[in-house]
Amino acid sequence: MKIGIIGLGDMGKLFAKIWDSLSLEVYGCDVSSKFESLQNELSDTNIQILKDAVSVSRICDFIMYCVEAENIEEVVKYAGPSTKYGAIVTGQTSVKTPEMAAFEKHLPADSQIVGSHALFGPAINPKGQTIALFNHRASLSAFQTAFDLFDKLGSKVEVLDDFHAHDKMMADIQVITHVGFESIGTAFMHRKSFPWENKNQIHGIDNIKILLTLRIFSYKSHVYSGLAFHNPYAIKDVRKFATIENELFGMMITENKEKFRSKILKARDQVFKDHNKKMMLNDDIMREYTLNPGDDHKPNSHLSLVSMVCTWADLGINPYKNLVCQTPPFKLRVGLAEYLFLNDDLLNETIETAVFDKSALIDDLAFHTAVHEWTNILELGDKKAYQQHFEATAKFLALRLEEGRKKSNELISRINQ
Repeated sequence: MKIGIIGLGDMGKLFAKIWDSLSLEVYGCDVSSKFESLQNELSDTNIQILKDAVSVSRICDFIMYCVEAENIEEVVKYAGPSTKYGAIVTGQTSVKTPEMAAFEKHLPADSQIVGSHALFGPAINPKGQTIALFNHRASLSAFQTAFDLFDKLGSKVEVLDDFHAHDKMMADIQVITHVGFESIGTAFMHRKSFPWENKNQIHGIDNIKILLTLRIFSYKSHVYSGLAFHNPYAIKDVRKFATIENELFGMMITENKEKFRSKILKARDQVFKDHNKKMMLNDDIMREYTLNPGDDHKPNSHLSLVSMVCTWADLGINPYKNLVCQTPPFKLRVGLAEYLFLNDDLLNETIETAVFDKSALIDDLAFHTAVHEWTNILELGDKKAYQQHFEATAKFLALRLEEGRKKSNELISRINQ
């Protein structure tokens, strides 16, 4: 079998190198300007670099498009009609609605279409990580071939019903999760605050929130913008998150403790009612992976987390069911949420801090503002504003981004083990 990868960016190269190391016959391409540099970069492998996507499509039996969601239509339109007879075709965009539409429109009727999505980034070892798979238009034997190829990566392959099920799940797992952490980072930028510089602010949950925020901003903006702008289920869920956050923030500034507490406890009882597993995170882990080994504990409203859990409750989302297609940030966010909501003393402290501790209010105001900035950008569909907002925040956090990614990778590996 000849494997073809159209798009040899970071993810495309990750797949190509692993399959090549397993003695499979791998071909690949990217934009023409990268032809020689890719040949040099991959010269120590047996991967064959071809001139263009048409050349890959003509000869390969398994073809994977590793291009951004916003470019999938254009690339499939160019290379799709040249697809080898009966070839299995899949793609790695994180939003499957536009990808399946492009495949249906531009691939020959005999093409075998399988949806796939690696739920991890190129810096993560695929072993033990999740790859979502669904049969869109393929024979049972073709689908099994695709399953076996991804299984060879050492990943856990989860089979979904269809692309609708995938995109609904990803709206929660990816888009809302990313907006939550993007808002934390932008709040730091607005406040001109590096939280790791104040030892009194670093404790427990805050350590992991900061690491995940830095992790997200260590990647390129298009990794996240494509998920949000092209997923038809995303904007509704993001607006729900913003609405819930606004409601909670209003209760905080009016010191409406009973209403605030009631909403938090109702969400806890709904979201965690069936929890009977070992907790993902503990104090030892949180202290070990901090960017600032301070010992003091400063109470926090944890507005980002309580907003997330209340959003899950209002949308009827069971985060544990969504863990079947987990991404590392989502898994850790679920771990943070259960750590907070299943610790009565910590949850009570959080409620008291949120409502009565005015020293925390200025940080919560910055987060509140950032949530609605990001939500408005997404609702307007303003891709340029998204990129500018993301890059401005990343620039502010730049000195810690690589360290944040490194430490978060170590933590993710440890949690998976």
